[in-house]
Amino acid sequence: MKTKVFALVLGLITISTFAQKNELKIADKAIRIQDYSAAMTAVTAAESLLSKMDDKSKAKFYFLKAQAYFGKKDYQTAANTFEKLFSLEDQIGKKRYTELARTIQSKMVQEVYQQASDQYVAKDYKNASDSFYLTYVLSPLDSIFIYNAAVSSSLALDYDNSLKYYKELKDIGYTGITTLYFATSKDSGLKENLETKGNRDLQVKLGLYKDPVNEQTESKTGDIIKNVAYILKTQGKTEEAIKAVEEAREIYPKDINLILTQADIYFQLKDMNKYGELMELAINIDPTNPKLFFNLGVISFDQGKIEEAKKNYEKAIELKEDYGDAYLNLAVVIMNQEKAIVDEMNNNLSDFDKYDELQEKQRGVHREALPYLEKADKYSRSINTVQFLMNIYQTLEMDEKATKFTDLYKEMRD
Repeated sequence: MKTKVFALVLGLITISTFAQKNELKIADKAIRIQDYSAAMTAVTAAESLLSKMDDKSKAKFYFLKAQAYFGKKDYQTAANTFEKLFSLEDQIGKKRYTELARTIQSKMVQEVYQQASDQYVAKDYKNASDSFYLTYVLSPLDSIFIYNAAVSSSLALDYDNSLKYYKELKDIGYTGITTLYFATSKDSGLKENLETKGNRDLQVKLGLYKDPVNEQTESKTGDIIKNVAYILKTQGKTEEAIKAVEEAREIYPKDINLILTQADIYFQLKDMNKYGELMELAINIDPTNPKLFFNLGVISFDQGKIEEAKKNYEKAIELKEDYGDAYLNLAVVIMNQEKAIVDEMNNNLSDFDKYDELQEKQRGVHREALPYLEKADKYSRSINTVQFLMNIYQTLEMDEKATKFTDLYKEMRD
């Protein structure tokens, strides 16, 4: 009786082993002809026998299962299964499938990244965020993918996930600083980025390039804190936003983006004195930045410092000749004189001489503002610049231009 029982158990084991091998064979064959549905059916059947497999069969099972899910575009399951394969082969000390699996995984990284990029371009930010983060899971050395996931989540208004990703970036010490490897082409004479140090050095050694030089990209730390602060402000957590920026500025006291982020918070809080202090600090650090002078112009005008506002806008234009918004705001500053003139005209309706004098003064203000408005319209046309010019041309009786801009305004309005 004992011998018969033993023979029965042995027979069951043999049948189980045969079933394992048969399902794995079917999955392997299906993957080779890219019939991933059939491969999925086979690995699903084989999975029920996983506990009875030896390590060699388990490794093959994970290798085939990962490929089947990859073929079906289930990247997350494929990634998890590859990790099980790597862990198992590390444990048993035999890496029969690891090298080939790494190659397939690298291809999967490229495919998932392309999917994420396509989703981002299509403004499908929620799925783009998930895909970017999965790209990082597949390629953990490329932490820029967490940054992309954080930005995408923010654009999807999924602020909780965005903050989670930004916190992860902070925890791993991500700065976004990368080294670019440049050299000058002897053929074209142009300085080119040759992607890697090895490739750049090889091209120089071959005599195709000269003057190798390394350059570093700017840190993303300021942008990260800026985005975190924006999210916290949006969630009504202003004190947390201020604290986040202050902590970052202790580490990076001269980071312009951080200073501007802090300034923006105080602007939103209507603390114009603190805002002005921070803008002055930013200008001292970066005196050739036209945006800083533009922002100072905004705050100066808001505080009634008209001449100071004009000087700041003029400086912004000096630094950036095609700064349409600076031209527009400078025109607004000039036109600000009109209100007092109009009020005085209304008080002298019966004094024709005085009224005519004031009306001419009003036209003088319009003539002073006109060239700045025309530049604003040239560099940054909007319905506001068109309407502004239409009204001034009418006031100055420049009939041909008034008609042209009236038609243009109607067209843009409709």
